[in-house]
Amino acid sequence: MAQFRSLLFAPATRADRFGKAAASGADAVCLDLEDAVAPADKDAARRTALDYLASRPAGGPAVGLRLNGRATPWFEDDLKAAARARADFFMIPKAAGAQDFAMLQRALGESRPFWPLIETPEALMRAWEIAAAPAVAGVLFGAFDFSAEVGCDMSWEPLLFARSQIAAACARAGVQALDAPPAAVDDPEGLREETDRARRLGFTGRACIHPAQIDPVNAVYTPDAQVVTQARRIIAAFEAAAGGPALLDGKLIELPVARQARRILDRAQGGAP
Repeated sequence: MAQFRSLLFAPATRADRFGKAAASGADAVCLDLEDAVAPADKDAARRTALDYLASRPAGGPAVGLRLNGRATPWFEDDLKAAARARADFFMIPKAAGAQDFAMLQRALGESRPFWPLIETPEALMRAWEIAAAPAVAGVLFGAFDFSAEVGCDMSWEPLLFARSQIAAACARAGVQALDAPPAAVDDPEGLREETDRARRLGFTGRACIHPAQIDPVNAVYTPDAQVVTQARRIIAAFEAAAGGPALLDGKLIELPVARQARRILDRAQGGAP
């Protein structure tokens, strides 16, 4: 699956927003049947999402569907709808463990990519097995639900441990890690700063809840020309040394440095994390 620098949520009740979301510049759009939909509107939202997925034009960003949680009364109907939905991926809230995805594969097919949300302390304890579960393409940190479960503040420091665990688990599994969407839609500088912190921690992209958040997030996760040029120089020096230690600009280049340079080039080309 292509790299998602940004993923934009759109309420599944708002068909008028689907086209705007697809044209926002986001790498992925997720039609939300869960938090963005009131209980009385779940059935209508499901029909609206299926209609759009069946008729959406070719090209554009990946479009997925966020289901309601397995413990909710809407999950079974969501699962039946998902089985016939032309979605590129499925987002699974309240992930509990790897066993969830064996069931989802049986219901939806082995070729459907899943994006679990880690939103509880129990899920964080199982982050490594969730990230490595079959058909998981990436993990999204559900910071709002997680902070409510723990009783902690939504600021950076209280959630640093959880973010670090998720980033490490995803890196180990070779899947993408998306940070939680920002709550503020009118603070581009704060958005860039926090998004860059997550990037430096190991996250590969970020979810968004408003089109205004897309450009700043994409900019953070797109290596600039200078960074790409330096990564190419590092790879060239490492290969010239036949995979052994090399010196470049007075700095030692070894395998971990070369691996990081290759990751930068992959991101620049929209490749795997």
